[in-house]
Amino acid sequence: LVLDMAIHTFDMARMLSGKDCVSVYAEEFNPHWSWYKGDSSAVCLFEMEDGVRFDYRGSWCAEGLHTSWEAEWRAIGDRGTAIWDGGDKIVADGGWPQVPTGHQLKLGTNSPAVSVLRKRLIVSGDIAAETGASPVFDSYVEAGVRRFQARHGIIETGVVNQQTIAALNVPAETRLRQLETNLVRLRSFSKDLGNRYVTANIPAAQVETVENGAVVTHHIAGVGKIDRQSPVMQTKAIQINFNPFWTVPASVIRKDLIPKMQADPNYLHDNHIRVYNKEGQELQPEQINWRSLDAMNYKFRQDIGGDFNSLGVVRIDIANPYGVYMHDTPAKGVFGDDFRFVSSGCIRLQNVRDYVAFLLRETPGWDRDHIDQVIASGERVDVKITPAVPVYWVYVTAWGAPDGITQFRDDIYQRDGLGAVRAADM
Repeated sequence: LVLDMAIHTFDMARMLSGKDCVSVYAEEFNPHWSWYKGDSSAVCLFEMEDGVRFDYRGSWCAEGLHTSWEAEWRAIGDRGTAIWDGGDKIVADGGWPQVPTGHQLKLGTNSPAVSVLRKRLIVSGDIAAETGASPVFDSYVEAGVRRFQARHGIIETGVVNQQTIAALNVPAETRLRQLETNLVRLRSFSKDLGNRYVTANIPAAQVETVENGAVVTHHIAGVGKIDRQSPVMQTKAIQINFNPFWTVPASVIRKDLIPKMQADPNYLHDNHIRVYNKEGQELQPEQINWRSLDAMNYKFRQDIGGDFNSLGVVRIDIANPYGVYMHDTPAKGVFGDDFRFVSSGCIRLQNVRDYVAFLLRETPGWDRDHIDQVIASGERVDVKITPAVPVYWVYVTAWGAPDGITQFRDDIYQRDGLGAVRAADM
């Protein structure tokens, strides 16, 4: 699956650039990686840690490559050559036009801006060239807009609103650089990820479970805010906590709980949050000085309850030094939003029961019926995941899928090194 993404990402980068070899700033990710422009018989050469060079079409330039690397890079070379068909040289031909701002274009709109929109969608392959340059926003344009929105993580309304126009107007050269940057990220995951694993792509705010190279379940997610970012890491899911308490982290006490109590003295009571001192004795909220950092000396724990508990009915423990985890949420409305960067670093999951069923599939006695029964009981139950399942939190803002469709997402944490290109900011 990851190899497919790397192959198609490289193909799209070559199509955008119109060059046999794209320039990737690999040293930003691994100082031992370098890319070389090939000659007529070798599209691109890679130099890896042991000095071995490999061309994109699958020819080996030196001996001594490790077997695992050999199989993976031969696959990329052979399959990539078959997929690449030359394509339109988008950047070389001047990129795509800028769609005029200040208009909400939708079905039935008659405007010169629609003609520009048509050309923009034609260049990126979202509608066929045969649809012409009419200024009327017809069903063909609407379908093209929906396809474009789906490729950019925007809710598919078929209406060109401000967010859609901002994404349309990101220059082709910027998109090319995005593809090049993310190809290097994908290469770092070209190793054996395991037979069963989980990927959480932070910029896409989505989680997928994978088995035997195929996606089993797909989950819309809520991830870390810009100032409380979800970390990139490779870890394992080790335990499921059913009907969990929520112990409020110190950062949330400082940044959220204290200001909310200053604004509303009933906040703790209304949200079923109790206060305990170091001896485990429960205190009343009015015993704390909320005009200071006095609250940092106490433990705050939210009662069990899927309707109000911030963790919902399930928490998934993953081994990591950041204090983050994955969990359910009572605030399901976030999954219907385009902007889902809402947490303090943890990941909230839609359809969490399907996710838990995947994690516990090989744990004896934990089928979906048993999972539902335990949740319905409301009782606190902890289950060790046997065997532990690999989990990869990644940061990928552009990738090419096996079906030939290229996906882009906002560089929400500004890690691509391309400046402020977030559609939401434009």
